[in-house]
Amino acid sequence: MSKKKDDGTKIVADNRKARYAYSIDETLEAGIMLVGSEVKSLRSGKSTISESYAYAKDGELFLVNAYIPEYTQASRFNHEPKRQRKLLVHKREAGKLAAAIQREGMTLIPLKLYFNPKGVAKVELGIAKGKKLHDKRETEKKRDWARDKARLMRDKG
Repeated sequence: MSKKKDDGTKIVADNRKARYAYSIDETLEAGIMLVGSEVKSLRSGKSTISESYAYAKDGELFLVNAYIPEYTQASRFNHEPKRQRKLLVHKREAGKLAAAIQREGMTLIPLKLYFNPKGVAKVELGIAKGKKLHDKRETEKKRDWARDKARLMRDKG
């Protein structure tokens, strides 16, 4: 479920479709405001961010449609699985991202949800532009050629 990297980060959710469907211009790290049962649920590693996005409102950023399942031991103090969650970034960064989103065709996509070495939940956001069908095909051709080239080089020695 959750993967542990060498640098101490524990990846909880990975948006693998994002790099296929969008061209990522820039990435940044943001904190995420969670309640206690959400943190416990994230540690189990069953959350998804594949259909989520972020938007700016009144100088703040919010993550929408990220699924963090209910924590079964939390009884009546549980959280809503798909609620909006505030993203924690500096005010200057929030303004910069809001301006980037206002540009035509740009959107803010979460790429990874993870715990850093200190145990704090973070989300990696990407400023992205949607790809057209021909762009997706071109990306797939490049990836296939790189794989075939590596295979040929390995076989030749």
